[in-house]
Amino acid sequence: MSNQLKTSRIRPVKNKSAAPIQITVEQILRDAFEQRETLVKPPEWEIRDSEELYEYRLRKRKDFEDWISFGRQNIATYMRYAKWEEQQNDLVRARSVYERALEMTVREPVVWVAYAEMEMRHKNVNLARNVWDRAVTLMPNVSQFWYKYIHMEEMLKNYAGVRQLYERWMQWVPEEKAWYAYLRWEIRNREHERVRDIFHRLVRVHPSTRSFIKWAKYEESVNDLERARAVYTTAFEVLSGDVEQGVELSAQECEFQEKLFVSFAQFEERCRQYDRARAIYKYGLDNLPKSSAREVYKSFVTFEKKFGNRDTIEDVIFNKRRFRFEEEVKANPHGYDIWFDYLKLEESTKNPARVREIYERAIANVPPVPIKQYWRRYIFLWINYAIYEELEAKDIERARQVYKTCLNLIPHRQFSFSKIWIMFAHFELRQNDLEATRKIMGQAIGKAPKKRVFEAYIQFEQALVNFDRCRTIYTKWIEHSPESCRAWIAFCEFEISLGEHERAIALFELAIDQPILDLPELLWKAYIDFEISQKRYKQTTSLYERLLQRTQHVKVWHSFAQFKRSIGSIGDAREIYKRGFNCLKSDEAKDQRITLIEAWRDFEQEFGDENTLREVVNEMPRRVKKRRQILTEDGQEAGWEEYYDYIFPDREETKHKLKLLEAARKWKEEQSKSGEKK
Repeated sequence: MSNQLKTSRIRPVKNKSAAPIQITVEQILRDAFEQRETLVKPPEWEIRDSEELYEYRLRKRKDFEDWISFGRQNIATYMRYAKWEEQQNDLVRARSVYERALEMTVREPVVWVAYAEMEMRHKNVNLARNVWDRAVTLMPNVSQFWYKYIHMEEMLKNYAGVRQLYERWMQWVPEEKAWYAYLRWEIRNREHERVRDIFHRLVRVHPSTRSFIKWAKYEESVNDLERARAVYTTAFEVLSGDVEQGVELSAQECEFQEKLFVSFAQFEERCRQYDRARAIYKYGLDNLPKSSAREVYKSFVTFEKKFGNRDTIEDVIFNKRRFRFEEEVKANPHGYDIWFDYLKLEESTKNPARVREIYERAIANVPPVPIKQYWRRYIFLWINYAIYEELEAKDIERARQVYKTCLNLIPHRQFSFSKIWIMFAHFELRQNDLEATRKIMGQAIGKAPKKRVFEAYIQFEQALVNFDRCRTIYTKWIEHSPESCRAWIAFCEFEISLGEHERAIALFELAIDQPILDLPELLWKAYIDFEISQKRYKQTTSLYERLLQRTQHVKVWHSFAQFKRSIGSIGDAREIYKRGFNCLKSDEAKDQRITLIEAWRDFEQEFGDENTLREVVNEMPRRVKKRRQILTEDGQEAGWEEYYDYIFPDREETKHKLKLLEAARKWKEEQSKSGEKK
């Protein structure tokens, strides 16, 4: 209810236009700063004698005690109380307050630190030592106590005490930073044997890459190169086992491993042991994870540019590209285009063992589903592998085995690839093994009866002048695909090329009698062209008539007329145009009829006279503008649109429409003339 009252009190803004005088944010802040209220300060106490001081202290202590009684667990109250007593130079009371605070929360590091620092400020060294000793004994895992305790002893130049404290601390096996602090202190004191002893203990407790690197760099700084090399070697013996055994390392540990390789190699480079450095870089690139070897590779490239020759620099560049390809194929093993680029790189290095290894890894990634579109790029890996073995490696037997393995892998019941069969047959043909070639092509016809396989097999046998085998293969092709007009045409053309015209005619007759054909127009055209080439015009005319009994397409009529015109039978051509025009009277064939009469008109313009041309022109359709209603998807009227249609004058309903149009035209002309006279 209150919200409704509040909203009802809000008055609507009537004028929302900008004010004539604009106020900036800077002006608003300046006004607020100038008009701020002054804070009321508490009155200042002025103490004039010891009695007033005593009363002030008494009152203040009573306030602190009251606050403590209300919240005994509030450490901040104890801390303020102790600092106030310290300001009053009453250290005894301050110690008492700190002790009371420690009784309440003995494991609060802030209280111990404040207690000890109070004693240090007032140079009560023994008391401070007592506090620090109690703190590190009670909580040895709090590094702050040890650091401050050691710093105090070091400022007092109590080096024996500092070393004793560090040793006490190291017995609790702290983190690496504590060991590094101990090492830095001993290095400042130039106690080299003690430093080495601490490093030995450190790498036993924390065998990390960072520890070994720091140790090796220290030995190098004191010019003990053999000992530094021994440290690096020990680091590899201790840490490289995880790398070689394939143990999963964290990202930080991989980074430290990378730094170990780089540091060791750079150390050998500074010692001018370039072969050792190169071996270390290569070992790191081969064993570290590819994602964690970027710095190793970068340093290796820099090293080879400074100390390598042309071959080694090229090898480094190849390694960089290998590294990128390895990352890509690991992320997408079925990305065959990546494998192609990778193989192209390896083939340029002229290393057959390496190339074969990559090919074997690539072809091991078989497509997961038996769908041909996923196998297309994969099959080219096998093809390139076989070509490489035959042409580059000159290993014929291995190339033959590659072809056989590929053909055994393809699921021929679902799909097959004509290209691999043909290439295998050509391979055996290059080895002068005709029987093996025929055997492969026979298997291809049995498992993959494709057009390309039949054509390749026929071309092979035709080159060997084995025409009977060619006829057998053509027969197999037609038996497998009796609806294929290309197969029939190829068989007929083969017989025609041999001069077997009777066989060709018999094949044509057998082909056109097939109930189902994929491209019958090509077959009839080939048959007709053959008869025309043999100048058998009666048989050609008979073929056209037989074809017209099956189809009344405009192209057949036009081709028939063109044939008659080509042999000089102009009258027959005119009759064919007339027959076709009369046959194509249905509404579905209107476009074909227009095409035919236009061709007829062109024919009459070239070979006819005025009468024949006038006869055709009179039969030409007329272009008429019409209107039709537009309906929406719901069946409602959406308007009207105009379009053009063609009307032939030889139809009865068309004649009536044309008479009406002619009468309308004459009436319009008469009206226009009468208007001019008026």
